[in-house]
Amino acid sequence: MRKSTVEEIRRRFDGDVERFSNLESGQASTIDSAFVLDILTEAAAAVSPQASTLLDIGCGAGNYTLKMLERSPRLSVTLLDLSRPMLEKATERISEKFDVQVVPVQGDIREADFQDCQFDIIVASAVLHHLRTDDEWISVFSKFHRILKPGGSVWISDLIRHSLPDIQALMWKRYGDYLTQLKDERYREHVFAYIEKEDTPRSLLFQTDFLKQAGFKHVEILHKNNCFAAFGALK
Repeated sequence: MRKSTVEEIRRRFDGDVERFSNLESGQASTIDSAFVLDILTEAAAAVSPQASTLLDIGCGAGNYTLKMLERSPRLSVTLLDLSRPMLEKATERISEKFDVQVVPVQGDIREADFQDCQFDIIVASAVLHHLRTDDEWISVFSKFHRILKPGGSVWISDLIRHSLPDIQALMWKRYGDYLTQLKDERYREHVFAYIEKEDTPRSLLFQTDFLKQAGFKHVEILHKNNCFAAFGALK
């Protein structure tokens, strides 16, 4: 199947702002989304307690930044997303609750230009599965390393694949059961259809290995359940 273009992905998210604006539930189609939102931001704040700058990649409606600011309220924030409506919603929600600098940037992390050693913390939730080739993965992870300050950290939560086909099939069936129980079989097929069209997730070990290749000295796995994982790395 032909995968969605960046423009097609942008258009879908332009029309899906409200679904991504629930801080309490996270994103329901993602297993353990509310827990991961909490543990990932708690880990980022613990590792970088003196942080002053945050980059939220694929920020959506701003849930991860809002949770980070609850823990580190003095952060200045840069938001990056393909979708202008998502950026506007995120900026509005953040500005209503916190008196912080917010810089919205519409764009793709593959092309976005940031300064060396610009950020203390990077978060990337449910966005890297849109990367396609190995070269794109290593390029983006290398960019993370370059734009983080010494001692800075990156924290990722995302859909993942499994290397063994039998394990992938098992996990995919279990994920399908989760979606069916969440709503119904029609919803399961809807989610599976847009994952098939839009996403190219990689395994957890693939990503942790590439983080090390990019130069990160410590990698930590925070949580894994079925085909979702949360993990981070320290520069």
